[in-house]
Amino acid sequence: MSAEIVSTEPATGAVLWRGPVSDVDTEVALARDAWAEWASRPLAVRTELLRRFANVVRGKSDALADLIARETGKPFWEARAEVESVIAKVEISIDAYNERTAQRRLDGAMNQRQALRHKPHGVLAVLGPYNFPAHLPNGHIVPALLAGNAVVFKPSEKTPASGKMLVECFHAAGLPTGLVRVVIGGPAEGKALAAHPGIDGLLFTGSARTGIALNRQFAETPDKMLALEMGGNNPVIVWDAPDLYSAAVLVVQSAFLSAGQRCTAARRLIVRDGRHEELLDQIRRIVDRLIVGEPHASPAPFMGPVIDNEAADGLQESFLSLMIKGGRPILRMERPIEGRPFLTPAMIDVTDIEDRPDIELFGPMLQVIRVPDFDAALAEANNTRYGLSASLIGGSPELYDQFWANARAGIVNWNKPTNGASSSAPFGGIGLSGNHRPSAWYAADYCAYPVVSTEEENARASIGIGLREG
Repeated sequence: MSAEIVSTEPATGAVLWRGPVSDVDTEVALARDAWAEWASRPLAVRTELLRRFANVVRGKSDALADLIARETGKPFWEARAEVESVIAKVEISIDAYNERTAQRRLDGAMNQRQALRHKPHGVLAVLGPYNFPAHLPNGHIVPALLAGNAVVFKPSEKTPASGKMLVECFHAAGLPTGLVRVVIGGPAEGKALAAHPGIDGLLFTGSARTGIALNRQFAETPDKMLALEMGGNNPVIVWDAPDLYSAAVLVVQSAFLSAGQRCTAARRLIVRDGRHEELLDQIRRIVDRLIVGEPHASPAPFMGPVIDNEAADGLQESFLSLMIKGGRPILRMERPIEGRPFLTPAMIDVTDIEDRPDIELFGPMLQVIRVPDFDAALAEANNTRYGLSASLIGGSPELYDQFWANARAGIVNWNKPTNGASSSAPFGGIGLSGNHRPSAWYAADYCAYPVVSTEEENARASIGIGLREG
């Protein structure tokens, strides 16, 4: 591991930012020292400081959006939407915390007084992804701070500048500098942070492979909170859709928004065999018009590059591998700019592949699967170890009821894309998509734990049975 991390722009290859690798022990110690004082502050004070954070981000929104766009390669319009989500997360988290962890008085036996309150865990580590380098970690950080925790945040080594600027916004809002710390580094620093005895929990967004490793590691420390969000191999079924153009638009949005680099992106399109060609023709015509370009291009692009050349190479190899296994290309994955990770949207018919790989291909690649009837479509949709998002486009209300009841996913949509989940609802999945710790509206559940108290102002007690006469 080098002594510094260098971030480059995917669209140009230019160096964007460089900074020294952090000392994990130091960062955790600073958070530990700051935690107790923060936890003792009234909720109203913590709430006000987080609202100031939202105002700081609002004042720096253009600069932060520009940085995110350049560091991830996503279009500037999409980066601006991400910054708006960072700002909105504060009020959403305040409302969610009040609903999910409100103090309550409970009825007790014999007129006893019982109370329900919540306590923070302590120091929580946050490991963030590169696709939404501000919004997704912020979805952990804000609820954690609101609950009274301290946070040590390690951004992806591919987007360290965005992560560092996010933390600087917390400090500029007046939150204690020790309370929110950033660890700059690569996999070694991530592993050191996850294994550090000074943390009380870990909130993770990333690949299933890393999430499974963390799950094994934390099995020996059940006292520590572990929340995992690990992506998906998400299906979208198009069935008897009356408006094929709108169906095609929804498929394109599901599969290719953010260059397919969303955990909720559609990876598999399931269609009725023999009635699919017109839909695929509509998708082809839309894809032919999509602009793939650098973040600030004019006219604005629909999608930018994937995160780096390594990711682009891996996706092209996966497309070739599916072809070798028997897949039939519908839209070939092209590399329009030599040496840069721009990819054109790709589709491949994998119906005739017997053992289709159940993996998350994190990019603009959509696999098409033809089936004879809706029962087969449902079976194919559930033919995955993941379970994050699933959509049905078309069909009757009765068919959607059948789909909703049988789809194994934490997000089940009808005539909507697989992606674009609201922060005002729970967000999470089953199987390899998570460990039943949904985030967004339910993030408060893993940022604080309930404490039930039976209380009396004066001690009054007696033993009515089992005593010798005295």
